[in-house]
Amino acid sequence: MTIDATGKPSPDATGLTDEERLAQLGYTQVLARRMSAFSNYAVSFTIISVLSGCLTLYLFGMNTGGPALITWGWVVVGLMTLFVGLSMAEICSAYPTSAGLYFWAKQLAPQRSAAAWAWFTGWFNVLGQVAVTAGIDFGAASFLGAYLNLQFGFEVTPGRTILLFAGILLLHGLLNTFGVRIVGILNNVSVWWHVLGVAVIVGALTFVPDNHQSASFVFTEFVNNTGWSSGLYVALIGLLMAQYTFTGYDASAHMTEETHDASTAGPKGIVQSIWTSWIAGFVLLLGFTFAIQSYDGALTSATGAPPAQILLDALGATAGKLLLLVVIGAQLFCGMASVTANSRMIYAFSRDGALPFSNLWHTVSPRTRTPVAAVWLAAGGALVLGLPYLINVTAYAAVTSIAVIGLYIAYVIPTLLRLRKGEDFERGPWHLGRWSRVIGIVSVVWVGVITVLFMLPQVSPVTAETFNYAPVAVLVVLGFAATWWLASARHWFLNPEHARTIAREEARTPGPEPVDP
Repeated sequence: MTIDATGKPSPDATGLTDEERLAQLGYTQVLARRMSAFSNYAVSFTIISVLSGCLTLYLFGMNTGGPALITWGWVVVGLMTLFVGLSMAEICSAYPTSAGLYFWAKQLAPQRSAAAWAWFTGWFNVLGQVAVTAGIDFGAASFLGAYLNLQFGFEVTPGRTILLFAGILLLHGLLNTFGVRIVGILNNVSVWWHVLGVAVIVGALTFVPDNHQSASFVFTEFVNNTGWSSGLYVALIGLLMAQYTFTGYDASAHMTEETHDASTAGPKGIVQSIWTSWIAGFVLLLGFTFAIQSYDGALTSATGAPPAQILLDALGATAGKLLLLVVIGAQLFCGMASVTANSRMIYAFSRDGALPFSNLWHTVSPRTRTPVAAVWLAAGGALVLGLPYLINVTAYAAVTSIAVIGLYIAYVIPTLLRLRKGEDFERGPWHLGRWSRVIGIVSVVWVGVITVLFMLPQVSPVTAETFNYAPVAVLVVLGFAATWWLASARHWFLNPEHARTIAREEARTPGPEPVDP
């Protein structure tokens, strides 16, 4: 849908307005549709956040493959992620709804098993969304702790990191509850913060230090501090740093019910957020890796965040701490946007009755027309996933593994079903044409590979303190979803009559006009 000169909605290329297309898909317009195409892109770009993902797992990369994997892993993973995103974008154009991935699965699966495909896709999506929110805000807490340590002598301990983590989640919950106008503005500001932040940081790291690492160090130096003897194994699990960064771009799909011209703005938001992040991240990683003054010093830094130590060593205390604030600001933007997108997924899934206490989670504030209860479930779930850090030193890497596994399984299931559907798939106005099948096959194979990789142990020997609990979290959620499906949900989930009842309830939702962000 576009807005004509009179300010009224006009049809898109399908001949339907956004609201009409949404109704055709079985949902009533309840959320306020106020986002531009740029704002939709901004949410996904902010959640990918190269200043968050690349830098919060930089320590993992330094130990698990070193400079060579940090550099080449980013190139390979970025390309593969672009294939996955292109496949998703084509489906998003056909089905522009906040339900996103699980609704796509329902539309593309054979009718007799459509509800089951949608159910499990949705649960993987919820798991991944909550985990990525946890990963982003935990990373922000770690970097904030490093800054406080440098500036005020704040001792960084697991307990204090968890307190900072909880405080950041509280801030993001409050912003998404009461600061609707502010969140909309900050999502747009975030794009420029990231672009200019990367430019300033890389510029400083390029021109200020007297010494830089050689090109052979950046592109060929392999480091293995994992305890595993196989270089190939370490290289494969080392891809986690890059793959974790490339998560969350399904936010563009989850925000389509709030976006004008959703059938083209949504898919464009997915693809543009990936390729712009791919370029920005590559530049950022080269800047940091070339600027390393002491590899061992960065690894053993008292701050617990090697990028912070690299900034200090290369630029001096004052400039290093100022640029560290730029990084922390980007991470806070990222976590805020992640809570926004996560809450929309929870809202949509509970709208179809798929979560315990769904009637609560899909309630919408009559003042702001936003799903407030879902916001706090997103924040609370993320806090729970981060708590094992108190007893498990590798918990953060496990959280990021959970995010990647949960999200990418949900990402690829609709693509797999779209491949099975073949020419019967009814394309939207944005599609891949004759390249659709080839790109889809590459996407499915890649996700199958990384799903196995990131469930494997990351450190040897495997003990209670180094155990990768990602498989446990995935199995717990999968087991719960399977049990509930067999016991109850298969009788009512996505049942047409159930959907009509919910639509009638939402159509009666009272309240004034929404507050524009």
